[in-house]
Amino acid sequence: MSAIRRKFGDDYQVVTTSSSGSGLQPHGPGPQQQLVPKKKRQRFVDKNGRCNVQHGNLGSETSRYLSDLFTTLVDLKWRWNLFIFILTYTVAWLFMASMWWVIAYTRGDLNKAHVGNYTPCVANVYNFPSAFLFFIETEATIGYGYRYITDKCPEGIILFLFQSILGSIVDAFLIGCMFIKMSQPKKRAETLMFSEHAVISMRDGKLTLMFRVGNLRNSHMVSAQIRCKLLKSRQTPEGEFLPLDQLELDVGFSTGADQLFLVSPLTICHVIDAKSPFYDLSQRSMQTEQFEIVVILEGIVETTGMTCQARTSYTEDEVLWGHRFFPVISLEEGFFKVDYSQFHATFEVPTPPYSVKEQEEMLLMSSPLIAPAITNSKERHNSVECLDGLDDISTKLPSKLQKITGREDFPKKLLRMSSTTSEKAYSLGDLPMKLQRISSVPGNSEEKLVSKTTKMLSDPMSQSVADLPPKLQKMAGGAARMEGNLPAKLRKMNSDRFT
Repeated sequence: MSAIRRKFGDDYQVVTTSSSGSGLQPHGPGPQQQLVPKKKRQRFVDKNGRCNVQHGNLGSETSRYLSDLFTTLVDLKWRWNLFIFILTYTVAWLFMASMWWVIAYTRGDLNKAHVGNYTPCVANVYNFPSAFLFFIETEATIGYGYRYITDKCPEGIILFLFQSILGSIVDAFLIGCMFIKMSQPKKRAETLMFSEHAVISMRDGKLTLMFRVGNLRNSHMVSAQIRCKLLKSRQTPEGEFLPLDQLELDVGFSTGADQLFLVSPLTICHVIDAKSPFYDLSQRSMQTEQFEIVVILEGIVETTGMTCQARTSYTEDEVLWGHRFFPVISLEEGFFKVDYSQFHATFEVPTPPYSVKEQEEMLLMSSPLIAPAITNSKERHNSVECLDGLDDISTKLPSKLQKITGREDFPKKLLRMSSTTSEKAYSLGDLPMKLQRISSVPGNSEEKLVSKTTKMLSDPMSQSVADLPPKLQKMAGGAARMEGNLPAKLRKMNSDRFT
């Protein structure tokens, strides 16, 4: 314990986790806590990878299993495979032996078998056991030489051909089924380990969900890839209830981190961010949440070249908040040693109990630049609305008045200049004090800029022309001269346009 604290710090505490506990949890305050049995969690996938799904009420769909008989036999359990294997051969042998006995019976070979000058269909077949032995000797190509078929029996020759064909089909089907079942890489998944618990803690400054995988064999898993699914019930905005909604957990698909070189135990990480389903998950909400994380590890077995898949799952009570996995790799003389006794061990680390969403909200609330930014955005929005209003007014004038007034974009340019000036005035307040002193010009303080822009927006158009650059003054003067030459009714309509 002291060595661990020297290595990881005094704030860390080693915690060895194990799923083979008593299944009890403390109940009641104080030291006199009573252990009550914990309610068993219904899982979709067991820890060993078996899926708890049963298909019922298939009705007429059961015929689909017979259409794919080979796969059906391979998927059966070993006891049923052995039973079908023995039963099929026993029935086939009894049936073929009965056919040989029927031929001998119809020809009268059973009664004339001991006659010296009589040639039977099959020599030395005079009852059912002898017919059964003849079939076994023929089928297994043992050939003791005592029982044999003669050329005086054409029906026996036809039955011999049918026996050879049928025997080859039965052998290919059943032996092939047994071979495929024996070579299945399901047992290879037994030597692929998953940590009994998943943990949530900080890694590289980000809140991360982590679990560990390992390979007990020296043979590698070629092209090993890992995927994670989050199973959680939810209700859609339309009112539809989804009991087992599957969501993808990114464990490095975009960066290629999901492609594993599984030589030593690896820690698989899922970064909790705005795109993660755990964006709202906190240490407090984990006490009421119900979810299940299904982990799927796939790869090609190096020795057989067949694809292997290993599965496990983690429920909400198997996810430890504020823990980290204990290191299991150490450097020895000339090699790296993996200590699998610490494979499931974790230790506590300082971790904020808040969700990523709550942390981002607290960071935004503590930032001093939020209020000016919101103000500037509102000012820009109001200025854009004013410009859009002027466009609507100009488009409503008759075409003759639009031609007479000429430069319709003049007020818009003026408002844009004033809005830009006000934005500059507000942006100075966002800067630190030193930058405000450097950027300020003598005689033009922030208050003067704001008052000047306010005056430009509040005064009539004729008074604000003097504050414009020379080019804009000429444009404004030209517009005023053209306006003086208009009739009284048109001048009134044009003056109403700007009021």
